[in-house]
Amino acid sequence: MKSNNIIKLKNDKYRKARGGHARFLNVSCESCGEPLFLYQKDGPGHLKRVYVDRIISPATSGKAKLLICKSCKKVIGTFYIYDKEKRPAYRLYQDAVIKKIVKAKTL
Repeated sequence: MKSNNIIKLKNDKYRKARGGHARFLNVSCESCGEPLFLYQKDGPGHLKRVYVDRIISPATSGKAKLLICKSCKKVIGTFYIYDKEKRPAYRLYQDAVIKKIVKAKTL
């Protein structure tokens, strides 16, 4: 995933609403370990949902109703609109993913 283009954290009203703290996460399938996507997590706390606009790579349109591992076909989450912010997101199933913090320098 290395390239000459540096991936920068998005800095918008959603990040500011969560205290300004953000980091990149490599999200993988818990079942088979297959990497699913690179994600920008804003604020503290558990990863309960992933916002479509925060999935860095591979880019997704957010049109699929289910988030499915391409390797083992396990359902990871369900698409919905997060009412509080009116944002498209995937609600993750408990213990469906493994996440690791990635430093921006290594991207």
